[in-house]
Amino acid sequence: MNIINAIYRIVTSFGGELHRQSHGLNRANQMGGALEEWIKDVFADTLDSTDENDRLIKLSQTFSYLGNQNNPPDMILKHGDAIEVKKVIGKNATLALNSSYPKNKLHASSPLIT
Repeated sequence: MNIINAIYRIVTSFGGELHRQSHGLNRANQMGGALEEWIKDVFADTLDSTDENDRLIKLSQTFSYLGNQNNPPDMILKHGDAIEVKKVIGKNATLALNSSYPKNKLHASSPLIT
């Protein structure tokens, strides 16, 4: 699925509630976790899936990476874009993408690359 189709599905299918549960270590992770799971379902076309095994198969067919708490991005589409889910509250909320100054080059010897 491409980004345009996913945006269309988000706009047309959101019913106001997120049903997948998230189990994070802290409250902030839990608050965004259900949204992140919903975004995964949007891209994998598993919004209405009740069979968890079928859902996991479709997720593995859709994504090459499903992220972890400490390393962005949250997910990477196979042969496609990386996705970082950010939850904002309110229409006038600002979105902090990154507090670090961007690098011009990445080196294999950098201690920040894991």
